[in-house]
Amino acid sequence: MRIEQNFSLEAYNTFHLKVKTRWFMEYDSEADLEKILHDEYYQECFSLHIGSGSNLLFLNDINGIILHSQIKGIEKVKEDDEYVYLRVGAAEKWDELVDFTVKKGWSGAECLSLIPGEVGAAAVQNIGAYGAEIKDLVENVEAWSKFSFQKKIFSNQDCHYAYRYSYFKDEQSEPYIVTYVTLRFVKHPVFNIRHGALHDALDGKELTPSVVRDAVIAIRQSKLPDPDVLGNAGSFFMNPMIPADHYASLLRQYPDIPCYPSEPGKVKVPAGWLIDHCGLKGKNYGNVGIYEKQALVLVNLGGATGDEIALFAESVRNLVQDRFGIDLRPEVKYVG
Repeated sequence: MRIEQNFSLEAYNTFHLKVKTRWFMEYDSEADLEKILHDEYYQECFSLHIGSGSNLLFLNDINGIILHSQIKGIEKVKEDDEYVYLRVGAAEKWDELVDFTVKKGWSGAECLSLIPGEVGAAAVQNIGAYGAEIKDLVENVEAWSKFSFQKKIFSNQDCHYAYRYSYFKDEQSEPYIVTYVTLRFVKHPVFNIRHGALHDALDGKELTPSVVRDAVIAIRQSKLPDPDVLGNAGSFFMNPMIPADHYASLLRQYPDIPCYPSEPGKVKVPAGWLIDHCGLKGKNYGNVGIYEKQALVLVNLGGATGDEIALFAESVRNLVQDRFGIDLRPEVKYVG
């Protein structure tokens, strides 16, 4: 177990904000996590469990405890004619797992290539891209209660997955810390590439998990900044789901406004398109800006604070609301 005081979190958030936490605790086993959960000081303090910080916005220093897992490992726990089941430590890097499965010829995660973060956080967030979501792979999630200090295994259904949502994100739910995720991969895939850019990139090619992964990586690298070079948290806002009649009204005014199928009576509109059509793509405001190739990505141009990014995000929301009557909700979690 690793315990640090007045610890910099700059390397633990992809905006690279220069914030500190009073205590940083890192564990590499469930036994060590259980010890932390039972500690009286831990129970009295504010605490937050993080992965690699690819979906966090720290507004200020943390007067409490930041927990981080180092539980790793990839174990095949079951295999049949159709599927392979892997039990994966929460601290494994998501894209390294995708690379591992693709090289084995197993399908399911290739469309989620190059998404930053760790496996545990990916299962909590229900990451998704190009028509795929991690919920389609999750067999079960192992997690420890911060209240009862007991371990529970959540089935896929128990996780209550929805668009960028799971039981673990619900602030009204009992808080849990994910330690392992069991994922199911397809041995003999049938590919259904629906997303426009990916469909075009793969048109006429013989599809394999590796070919699809390479195409996804190329697309993402062409339009998204590398967080190691330019601080960002990927998509800052979720794509809003609006009533079908609201979309029909907007379509009359903006004939090119795109949409995607959603729940009955609603459609999903790309948040990036809305922001772009407010004239914000590539605009810089002090130390914060919107990436020139993707309007959905807010970037730290150097020296930005979490408050500056949050204020800028609020101005983006206000502009979209005023023009389209749509409320954008941050995908990024604000802390502090």
